[in-house]
Amino acid sequence: MRIKGKITSWNDDKGFGFIEPCSGGKSVFIHVKALSHRTRRPAVGELITYSLSSDKQGRPCAKKALLAGDRQPARRNTSRPIYSTYIAIFFLIFVGLAVITAKVPVIILILYFGASLFSFIMYAIDKSAAQKGNWRTQESTLHLLSVVGGWPGALVAQQQLRHKTTKQSFQSVFWVTVLVNCGAFIWALTPDGAATVDSFIAMLR
Repeated sequence: MRIKGKITSWNDDKGFGFIEPCSGGKSVFIHVKALSHRTRRPAVGELITYSLSSDKQGRPCAKKALLAGDRQPARRNTSRPIYSTYIAIFFLIFVGLAVITAKVPVIILILYFGASLFSFIMYAIDKSAAQKGNWRTQESTLHLLSVVGGWPGALVAQQQLRHKTTKQSFQSVFWVTVLVNCGAFIWALTPDGAATVDSFIAMLR
């Protein structure tokens, strides 16, 4: 049963506070981890709904709490992360085959793996920052990583971490970066593209 209350105190440094039930009764302890959404911090006087539970000492505490104005989290679609992971894996396999057949140098595959790993880490950091209300990673940085080859890792991170998947403006730019990168890779398979890649690698040596 959902109970409605009001936050009467909140210690932002320690991440906990107390709720006064609207129906009266004892104050209820709430920890930040009990919030269904952690994209913003609670404020004193804010209305909240929650399910009543008890801690190890038998004291009343809130769980599955939802601040006024926040929506109940939607049920996750487990198929999308699987499909996204397959897309990323199949593309990296395709790059690997291009390396094996000497279509592109091995450094290209290393670049994709390295950029993808770094992209996944950056998405995880940004997700954590969003939950804690800390400084966020700029979207332009995430898009830049996708352009240079980190989009497979970004795609996996978006779905596995459920981050940036519902923001349409971000998704539109993200898929443009994917198309740009894939187009550049296909061009690298052509004679002119391969010659340009070889020249660029030679300059770095």
